[in-house]
Amino acid sequence: MAAGQSRRGSLLEALANVVLGWGVAVLANLAVLPAFGLPVTPGQAAGIGAAFSAISLCRSYVLRRIFERFGKQNGTD
Repeated sequence: MAAGQSRRGSLLEALANVVLGWGVAVLANLAVLPAFGLPVTPGQAAGIGAAFSAISLCRSYVLRRIFERFGKQNGTD
């Protein structure tokens, strides 16, 4: 039976996902928000992206741990 992903591995994966997502979010904020009449500076776009990235990091980590736990309980990999 293969070992599941460690908590550290889960955190590193979630961090990598969120860092990349943050960059995409900043660019999206700069492009999309002005189209809705909400002009933003690059600093504001980065701040908005950081807030949502922190939320995403927590969500990704918690979901990964839940899936790891259920996988072990059900004997699946």
